[in-house]
This record gives sequence, structure tokens and C-alpha cells, in this order.
Amino acid sequence: MATHPALLPLREFCPLYYLLNAIPAKVQKGFRSVLVYLTALDSNNDYIAIGSSIGMLYLYCRRVSQMNKYNLEGKCEAITAVKLLNCFDDLVAVGTASGRVAFFQLVSPLPGRNKQLRRFDVVGLHKSTITALAWSANGMKLFSGDDKGRVVYSSVDLDQVSLL
Repeated sequence: MATHPALLPLREFCPLYYLLNAIPAKVQKGFRSVLVYLTALDSNNDYIAIGSSIGMLYLYCRRVSQMNKYNLEGKCEAITAVKLLNCFDDLVAVGTASGRVAFFQLVSPLPGRNKQLRRFDVVGLHKSTITALAWSANGMKLFSGDDKGRVVYSSVDLDQVSLL
């Protein structure tokens, strides 16, 4: 017979003003001002990842209470899905409205590990809005799904810098 963990009581939490205040409400694009909408969210014990309508990924590190911004270079398009992975390498995958999928290998504090942010692109596989992202437990597989029902499996090998 399966045992179920005890139900946790509901708790009330304060708004995350320190987090929201680190994200601008508007950005300047040429001569016009553009509103920033928060479009995707994921969190784990170490990070809170927030996607935006301007193609900017905001990554808040809980250990050092610091907000970092990552841009998907090229055309500015809304981020529609974000997925974090906390394993030997910290990874964050991002999907956009045009079907672009990219992921970042974050800087690691561990000795001998990644000392520089690296970005990888999964190109040409989706033609419509990314709606879901999922990592395998070891970070070797990334699954992405779009709003047309297409699911793509990407094999990731960060040591060989290859993406199949």
C-alpha cells in the first residue's frame, strides 16, 4: 500500500518586489518606448527564470541574490517557454514565438567546470510557437513542443559541443 506524504498547510508569502523591481517596465527601441510583459516562468532551488515579450531572459540567482539578463541575439521575439535544469551543469532552455529554441550553460562555481556562459541554438526544427520544454534528468536530452503538436528531441553533449 502506497503512503502519501502529509499535506502541507497553505502559506502566505510576500510579493517578490526585489525580483520584479529588477525587471524594467519599459525599454527603449529606437525612438519609441516598448512595454515589457513577463511571458514565461520556471524556478528551482537555485534560480528563478523569467521570459519576456522583448526576447530577454531574466535569471535571478537565489544564492547570491543577483539578477542576470540574457539576450537571444538577433530578431527580438517573445519568449514563450522557459525550463531550468539543475544537475552537474546548470542549464536553462528558452523557446520563442517564432519556434526558435536555445539553451544556456550557466557559469559554474565548481572548480574545473564551465567558467563562461555558453549559448546553443536548436535551429530549423520548429516553425510555430514553442509551448513546452523538458529536460532529461542528466541534461543530455532536451524535448521541445510547439503549438502545432510537433515534439522535437535534441541530444545534447556539452563536452563535445554538439547538438543532434
